[in-house]
Amino acid sequence: MSYLALARKWRPRRFEDVRGQGHVVKALSHALDHDRLHPAILLTGTRGVGKTTLARIIAKGLNCETGVSANPCGVCSACREVNDGRFVDLLEIDAASNTGVDNVRDLIDNAQYSPARGRYKVYLIDEVHMLSKGAFNALLKTLEEPPPHVKFILATTDPQKLPITVLSRCLQFNLKRLTPTLIRDALAEILQQEGIDFETAAIAEISRAADGSMRDGLSLLDQAIAFAGGAKLEHEPIEEMLGTGGRRNLFAVLDALAANDGTALQAAMQRLAEAGPDYAALLNDLAAYLQRLAVLQILPGAGDEDDAPQLAPLAERLSIEDVQVWYQIAVLGRRDLPYAPDPRLGFEMALLRMFALRLDDGAASGGKAGSSNSAIKPAPIGGSSASATAAAPAAAPAPTTRALQQAEVSAAQTAPVPEKRPPAVPEMAAAPVVTISAAAPEAKPAPKSEPEPTPTPAPTAAANVVAKSGDLDWNARIEVLGLDGMTRQFARHCAWLGLADGVAHLALEARVKHLLTEERRSAVERALSEQIGAPLKLVVELSAGGDRLTPAAADEQRIVDKQRAAEVAIDADPTVRSFREAFGATVRPGSVHPIE
Repeated sequence: MSYLALARKWRPRRFEDVRGQGHVVKALSHALDHDRLHPAILLTGTRGVGKTTLARIIAKGLNCETGVSANPCGVCSACREVNDGRFVDLLEIDAASNTGVDNVRDLIDNAQYSPARGRYKVYLIDEVHMLSKGAFNALLKTLEEPPPHVKFILATTDPQKLPITVLSRCLQFNLKRLTPTLIRDALAEILQQEGIDFETAAIAEISRAADGSMRDGLSLLDQAIAFAGGAKLEHEPIEEMLGTGGRRNLFAVLDALAANDGTALQAAMQRLAEAGPDYAALLNDLAAYLQRLAVLQILPGAGDEDDAPQLAPLAERLSIEDVQVWYQIAVLGRRDLPYAPDPRLGFEMALLRMFALRLDDGAASGGKAGSSNSAIKPAPIGGSSASATAAAPAAAPAPTTRALQQAEVSAAQTAPVPEKRPPAVPEMAAAPVVTISAAAPEAKPAPKSEPEPTPTPAPTAAANVVAKSGDLDWNARIEVLGLDGMTRQFARHCAWLGLADGVAHLALEARVKHLLTEERRSAVERALSEQIGAPLKLVVELSAGGDRLTPAAADEQRIVDKQRAAEVAIDADPTVRSFREAFGATVRPGSVHPIE
C-alpha cells in the first residue's frame, strides 16, 4: 500500500478527538443527540483547523446504523465508508471548481432524490465563498427550505465574502486558530504512537511554524521525519530544515541590547547575516520575543514555557519602558522593510535604533558616551542665600516652570524692601534655590552728595516655595532635579520624609509601587547627590497614602477642587437657578468644566 500522510492517518474520527474547538463540538454534539441539527451549517476558520473533519463526523452521526447520535459507532458500514471517503450520500463539492449557476442547479436537482444508503444526504461545499453571485442566488431558496432528508454544511476560510442573505440562513460556527502548545502536544502524542524519538524543542519549532493549523503541523512533521531519515528529531536539524536557525541568534541580540554592548551586537548581527535568513521573519520573531518579555515583566509566570528559561533573565535585566519601545521599533521596522534599500539593512537599522534609544535613564552599565540615556544635569546651587549672586559664576541657571517665573516676577514687583537679608533655607537642607531676576526699569541718576543705599533684594517666589515645608518643598526640588520620563513620574508620586546622616527618605504611594525600580531610585539618588554636593543614600518606603500629600496627589486634588468649585458656582448662578425653577431644568452631568 502507498504511504498515507500523517494528516490523513491521524484525522479525528470522533468529536472527542477534535482539539481546540470545544465550543463547536459541544453545540454540534447536543444538536445530534437531540436530533435538532440545523439544515444549513456554516463552518469558518483558517486552513487546517478541522472544518472538513467536523463535517465528516456530522455525516457519520447522522447516518450511523445505530441511530442519529453524537457518538457514531465507527464500525458499521456507513461509518467505515465515511472514514474511507466513499460514502455515496456524503457529497463533497469544491466550490472553487464549481462556481457557476449550472453547477448549483445540478446540485439542487439531485437534492430532491432520497439518499441511496443512509438517512440523510449531506452536501459539504468547501470554500463556498468562491461561488459566483448568480450561484448564491440560485442556492438561497433550497438553503432556506431544503428537503427533509438533506443537510448542507458550508465551509470557508473567508466568511466576509459571503452574502448576508446566505449568512442569515445558516447556523455559523467559528473555528479558532490552534495554539502552538496544543499543536506541540498533539505532535508529541503522534510521534509516541509512531515510535519515533524526538526533542521537545524540535516539535515546539514545528508547532510555531504551523501557524495555528494542525494540518500544516502534521505536514511539517512528515517532512521532518523524512529529513531526519527515521532518526531522532533534534532541534538544530529541524531549524535548518525550516530555515529558522536565526532565532537562536536573536537571544544573543537581546543579550547584547540588554548589556548595552555594541561589540556583541555587531557580532550577533554578523552571525545572522552569515545564515542568510528571512529578515522579515526575524523581525516578526524578535517582536514576538519582546512581547513575551513584556508578559514576563508585567504578568510573571504567564509566559510561554518553551522560552521562559531564556527570557526570564532578560526580563529582570531590562526595564519595562525599553521593552515597550523596542517592540514598537520591531513592528515598525517590519512594516518599513519593503522600503529599505536591502532587507538586511532594514533589519540592522531596527537593531541600531533599539541600541540607541533607551528610556532607563542610563542605568545600564557600560553605556556609551553620547547615547540618549545621558542627561544634562543642572549645576549645584548653594542653598544658603536667596540671592542670585550666591550662585557660582560658572553655574548655569537651573530650569524652572512658567508658573514659578510668573510668581517670581510678581513677587519682585510687589514685595516691600526688607531691612536685612533673608535667613538661610531651613530643612530641605541643601535644597537648590532657583531665582530669575525681573528686568527692573532704568533708574534715574541720584545726586552725588546723597547716594541712594543699595537695597537688599526681596525673596523670590522660587525661594519662598523651597522654604516651605512638606510637599511643596519636595515639588520645587523636583522641578530643578532635571528628571524626565518615568523617573520624573516616580519622583512626583513620592513624598519627602526628611534628610538625616546622609540618608534621604521618600515615601512612595503604594498604588503606584510598580514605578519603583532600582534604575529610577539610583537616578534620583544621583541627581540629589549632585545638587547637594555630597554623596547621599536614598531610601524609598511604601506608603498607603493619606499621611503625606505627594506632588502628583496634590495636582489631582487641585483638579478635583477646581471641578467642585465650578459645579458649586453653576448651581449658585442666578440664571441657572431661574431656569431650574421656571422649567424644571437640570444640569447635564459631566458638562461643567472649570475655566483656567
